[in-house]
Amino acid sequence: MFNRRNIIIAAVVAVAGILLLLLLGGGGSDDKPRVKIQEGTANAQSQQEAAPQELFEQAMAYKADGELPKAQQILRLIYNEYIDYEHIEEVQRELEAINMRIIFSNAPSPSAVIHEVVKGDTLGELAKKYGTTIELIKRSNNLDSNIIRIGQKLRIWRGEFNIFVDKSQNILILKEGDNVIKVYNVSTGKNNSTPVGSFKITSKLTDPVWFNKGVVVPPESPANVLGSRWLGFDIPGYGIHGTVDPDKIGQQVTAGCVRMRNSDVEELYSIIPVGTQVAIVN
Repeated sequence: MFNRRNIIIAAVVAVAGILLLLLLGGGGSDDKPRVKIQEGTANAQSQQEAAPQELFEQAMAYKADGELPKAQQILRLIYNEYIDYEHIEEVQRELEAINMRIIFSNAPSPSAVIHEVVKGDTLGELAKKYGTTIELIKRSNNLDSNIIRIGQKLRIWRGEFNIFVDKSQNILILKEGDNVIKVYNVSTGKNNSTPVGSFKITSKLTDPVWFNKGVVVPPESPANVLGSRWLGFDIPGYGIHGTVDPDKIGQQVTAGCVRMRNSDVEELYSIIPVGTQVAIVN
């Protein structure tokens, strides 16, 4: 059944769906047949109804074979074209999980490049060059430290992320271009206090100190409402942060910031560089 949340997410992915259809139908072949729907036949309706389930099974087969990009493409197709499919929430969960696996792993992706380390390279400089984060480079390459060697080949994400927040639904949508990567439940401001408009991330802090009306609240304090991470906007006092009260996620209870579960904001923090665009709507 449609609700405002489904419609919002569907609208965000609509443009990406057109591009994905062209990609999937644009040529090439493999050993696994794609589902074809024949129009104008007596069983056209039943074929239309069966198509998303068959596509989903195909995507899961690709996933089981470790072919994550192919599974990702088919799941995106289902999500874009069959939003009223009865198992669409399962499709979304699988797609989000595969999206994050691809981002955090060394799996092939059009959004990633292989960089061969040369003299003078550092993780910080590489993160700045490719518009990513040190944390993501380390995780994608299973690095335990910041030390890299000349000649070492690193898989580096270069896709440009952006963030969309809908206050009425208390959701944060992480996107790469027009593609939805993951949808997070969040809390927003009480009394419509979360600002609406276009912003960008200008600061990032781990275990932030909270300055509450002149009182310094240290990171380890249970009274520190910022939780484990801070992603500050280009307007003073507003940003995305963690929480010490996860039971209130999904409610409009903050002083104006976007609040996430600590595990979620830590995941977001690790892939979002300074400069990331944020759009917030009512």
